[in-house]
Amino acid sequence: QVQLEESGPGLVKPSQTLSLTCNVSGVSIRTKYYSWAWVRQPPGKGLEWMGAIGYDGVTFYSPSLESRASISRDTSKNQFSLQLNSVTSEDTAVYYCSRIVTTEFDYWGRGTQVTVSS
Repeated sequence: QVQLEESGPGLVKPSQTLSLTCNVSGVSIRTKYYSWAWVRQPPGKGLEWMGAIGYDGVTFYSPSLESRASISRDTSKNQFSLQLNSVTSEDTAVYYCSRIVTTEFDYWGRGTQVTVSS
């Protein structure tokens, strides 16, 4: 059974870096041809795809976040991570990790609330 679980601080100060990790179980993140994504939902808004890392380690980012976001992985722990630099209140959201197969997001974590506030 595939499971994803997000972890990280729930509160980040403005201008600092947001760091989240997604722990994956039930499947290796190196399995062809899955990709592993970060998606967020600000309060009162829709889902926003942030970026993804492929089974081969290649990364993809939303153009609007490319300058601030970085996705990496630790294959020994079967985890992938998100770093978002220079956060503002606009980055307050529920953050989800998800698996992508072709164009479908088929498994999701429960989500973790991140609030940017001093």
